Amino acid sequence: MIRVDPIRRGEDIQAIKQLLSGTPRDLLLFTMGINNGLRAGDLLMVKVKDVKSLKPGEFITIKENKTGKQNILMVNKSVHKALRNYLDKVRPNDSDYLFASRKTKEPLSIQAVNALLKKWTRAINLDHGNYGAHTLRKTFGFIQRTKFGVGFELLAKRFNHSSPTTTMRYLGLTSDEVNEVLMNEI
Repeated sequence: MIRVDPIRRGEDIQAIKQLLSGTPRDLLLFTMGINNGLRAGDLLMVKVKDVKSLKPGEFITIKENKTGKQNILMVNKSVHKALRNYLDKVRPNDSDYLFASRKTKEPLSIQAVNALLKKWTRAINLDHGNYGAHTLRKTFGFIQRTKFGVGFELLAKRFNHSSPTTTMRYLGLTSDEVNEVLMNEI
């Protein structure tokens, strides 16, 4: 299994959003991915009719392809804004996949999402690390943990992991984070 990294800095996330501002589908994929923490493969199966009428705070239930477990796709304000932009500019049919290939109208492949993430991160000169489809999910977890202080227990539940230990391994603790803890004075 090839390991990918999260996007760790808020300014890099904003740079990618700016880069994607002219491509509504890609901006929605990036925004929805980093705001939900779902696997890219599960996002790719969503159809326009599933989400077109959702408002901030509303969600749909999906069945995860990998685990068969139920999970939710939540629409927050950022996702709603990107969704409205996509629907207004692209004007897809209700039966279309939300993240359809422009050539085939089938959902993008994981390989295509991997290529997109690599392209976007290279375009903003984010060349330290390996990026791919799982970067979206890992970015969600990393930002929730470091910016908002969400614990591994809650993230494990969100990711449908069997334990917080699995989530800790999945997100990967860095030496810098461990060293920060050691600087806390008691």
